[in-house]
Amino acid sequence: MKSLYAFPILLLLTVAACTYTQKVKDGNFAIERKQYAVAVDLLQKEYKKAKSRVEKGKIAFKIGESYRMLNKPTSASDWYNTAYDDGYGVDALREYAFTLKQMERYDDAMKSFKELGIEIGSPYEYKREIAACQVALGWKNEKSRAYTALPFEFNSAGADYSPTLFKNGLLVFTSDRQAATGDDTYHWTGNEFSDLFTVEVQSGNVQSFDHQINTPSNEGTPAFNRDFTELYFTRCFGDKKEDNYCKIMSSKWDGAGWSAPVMLAFQQEDVNYGHPALAADGKTLLFSCNSKDGWGGYDLWWCERLADGWGEPKLLPRTVNTVGNEKFPWLDGDTLYFASDYHPGMGGLDIFKTWKTPNNSWAPVQNLKPPLNSGSDDFGYVIDYQGKRAKDVLQVGYFTSNRPDGTGNDDIYRFEKRIPPPEPVKPELPLVDYKLKLEGYVLEKIYAEADNPDSKLLGRKPLNGAAVEVKFGKEVKKFTVGEDGFFSMDLMENTDYQFIASKNGYLTGENFFSTKGIGKDPKNPVQTFEVEIVLDRIFLNKEIVLEDIYYDFDKWDIRTDAQPTLNDLVRNLELNPKIRIQLSSHTDCRGNDRYNEDLSQRRAQSAVDYIVSKGISPERLQAKGYGETLPKATCACARCTEDEHQLNRRTSFTVLENL
Repeated sequence: MKSLYAFPILLLLTVAACTYTQKVKDGNFAIERKQYAVAVDLLQKEYKKAKSRVEKGKIAFKIGESYRMLNKPTSASDWYNTAYDDGYGVDALREYAFTLKQMERYDDAMKSFKELGIEIGSPYEYKREIAACQVALGWKNEKSRAYTALPFEFNSAGADYSPTLFKNGLLVFTSDRQAATGDDTYHWTGNEFSDLFTVEVQSGNVQSFDHQINTPSNEGTPAFNRDFTELYFTRCFGDKKEDNYCKIMSSKWDGAGWSAPVMLAFQQEDVNYGHPALAADGKTLLFSCNSKDGWGGYDLWWCERLADGWGEPKLLPRTVNTVGNEKFPWLDGDTLYFASDYHPGMGGLDIFKTWKTPNNSWAPVQNLKPPLNSGSDDFGYVIDYQGKRAKDVLQVGYFTSNRPDGTGNDDIYRFEKRIPPPEPVKPELPLVDYKLKLEGYVLEKIYAEADNPDSKLLGRKPLNGAAVEVKFGKEVKKFTVGEDGFFSMDLMENTDYQFIASKNGYLTGENFFSTKGIGKDPKNPVQTFEVEIVLDRIFLNKEIVLEDIYYDFDKWDIRTDAQPTLNDLVRNLELNPKIRIQLSSHTDCRGNDRYNEDLSQRRAQSAVDYIVSKGISPERLQAKGYGETLPKATCACARCTEDEHQLNRRTSFTVLENL
């Protein structure tokens, strides 16, 4: 699915735009430059020439990854299977299992997930996926369905998605078809950069939307106010020397044309925003973004219109948002439709709905099931109350899917909801006893090398004997978990919970949950939620790399995008007051030895100074710059790839003492 920031879930443009058009000569370089359409051809040629089984396995996995990013799960599945047969290991088996799920081969997917759990030493890790496959198989075999869905003829060989209702019977949608603005090819997809288009539903006549809106950058996912005088959409842009991020833009219709788009003021740097949706009264804006202040992945946020613009965004509750990705919201009165890849679904993104309850909370989400959902990505749902329909049809509308029966990559489908037969009169239900239940797990990480926390992370497994302390309001509950790492408890409404887990030899960890905003549904009176607390073993004198710590060229100041990672480390030190750590900085091999050593020392000291500024005693911290003396990638400097340089250019911490 090409959908503007995280491909295939949302097109994530976080490298310079020129990398998507730059010419390449080999498959690895194409992968580095996110040119997946180019990479598949080059890598397949390289696979045929590869002499060893190990080399073939590595190349086959990269081909599978490229096809996955191009939304071709069948081809990806074949190459992941080949990679696994060539000895690539658990990564290939994991991706193979997920592609089987996308292809609705649920029995095969369950077998692969079970095999994967055994191979990494933790059946726990994929129990959720196995359960989801069982549910999806049941939905797929259901016979009674009120909906029918068919793709439109105006779909192109490219990606067509996110339909939005417009005036005069038109739809506005996003597409990277050949008529899009600009001459460059977007080598991620092999197609054009995306634009907004209009289509007359009855005739299928497609036109470019507006020259003020469409540019050589990626534009998409539009939303309009009630009288079509305001437009909100996503644009991904940036200077050639900077990363491209997706932002929500707004434009106004003055009776003759659309104004030059402006970026909404509340958006932060280094965060991708998209998929705007307006309430009918124009007073509420919903959108998706990957802020680190969310619950994980992409979350849905909302904000209110104020006299001087849009107010501060607020996160939708845990009824809606998960640790996965929630995207493509659309409001129909008090009902919210959205897509998620984490709520129990058929495979990729599924369409869900929830609604505002009388106490202004959100009801438990409901999966719309087949044929609106499938093993593929399904999203961008909208109801057309003005659309033409037969007498026995209750509703018509549109959604997007990349299921195999379409024309191209993503395609726009028209659905019909028929009037169901009258239901038999049911006896009056007794008073419902509503309950909120929590199932908690304390876990530890499984590494490819058991004593190396910087080796590949294979998964998690239950941690026997961990102590759990649950704080809510003025109350505290305590548990000690067994071999399954499990604890459970009833939750109170409108309450924030903090979970702190600890065990000797492990760093104390925490997680949070809130029942605020969780509504009631008589059809689902008992709601069960899950919380995982992952504890890290204490590895004395073993380097642990800190992700997302970057510095500007020839500088050592702590950038704003590095602060969240360091803030997490600060919290870790607060939870574990007896440990003392060393902050280390490493450079790549470019530059002379003395320069690199001095620069890395300054960077390590900057990280220490930042942590001290947050209240941590300087006696617990030590700064050490290693320059280029301890590379992780042992390549010849002139032959190192940019990824290998980045691997060497790192900041890490080491636990020196645990008193």
